[in-house]
Amino acid sequence: MPNPGHPQPNPSISPHVSSHVSADGTTRAPVVWVTGSGAKRVGRIVAEHFARNGYRVALHAKSSLQELQRATEELSELGPGCMATTGDIRSYEAMEHATAAIRSRFGQLDALVHCAAVWDWKSLEETREEDLRTQFEINTLGAYNVAKAAGLAMVNQPSGGRLVLVGDWAVLRPYRDFSAYFVSKGAIETLVRSMAVELASRNPNIHVNGILPGPVMLDPSISAARAEHILQTSLVKRHGRPEDVAQAAFFLSTQSFITGTCLSVDGGRTIYSPHDTDSVAHPTFKSP
Repeated sequence: MPNPGHPQPNPSISPHVSSHVSADGTTRAPVVWVTGSGAKRVGRIVAEHFARNGYRVALHAKSSLQELQRATEELSELGPGCMATTGDIRSYEAMEHATAAIRSRFGQLDALVHCAAVWDWKSLEETREEDLRTQFEINTLGAYNVAKAAGLAMVNQPSGGRLVLVGDWAVLRPYRDFSAYFVSKGAIETLVRSMAVELASRNPNIHVNGILPGPVMLDPSISAARAEHILQTSLVKRHGRPEDVAQAAFFLSTQSFITGTCLSVDGGRTIYSPHDTDSVAHPTFKSP
């Protein structure tokens, strides 16, 4: 039975694609907040994609402040509006302040794409409790704080909103020397499901989903042989790009019937097992 205290879902509402009409009759473009978008990495590419598609963009950075300022200036020319937010995602108060600033400036918050994260290479023998704590505070607690702050800011909007949290494909097939990182990132899928339930119970027009990207920004120092190996372990036989993540985030921010799920954006890497990586189980394997 519908709860009269909650906004009811309306499949015809798609404010995340079209513009908003305010009470005074003026038209306003939808608003997206992209965390981890100061430096020229995945978050910035995501922000640029939304700006090109008519969104007002709120950027975010904690330490890349000069890059954040330049990005704000560039995206102000690229799209209908841009502002900068700062703050440590480990602090819920800071994230609540950021969402309040966005709503004060733009009047609403329609979508969140959470890209901010850290990762560190360290062998199992060298990994200490402090390493694990750092990864959890940023990758797990930080994601929780951002999602909670943005989600609760959307509850009283009749149109609701869209949350997209970026995880990692390799939590399903982890590789060595990143144990602390993978444990912290593995929480993203549970967080997506939990926030989907929590926020929909308050406003059914809030959808929460995740993206699990494969490699999309290869280190330029890796060898040609290593780059080729990475290429061959995907089904589509091309390297992933930040734009692939941006397109997936935009799709999840504009759809009207998907929530509580994580989308693999990895070129089929998660499901693909070439015979040279799993030879004993492969049907064509011949014992020497």
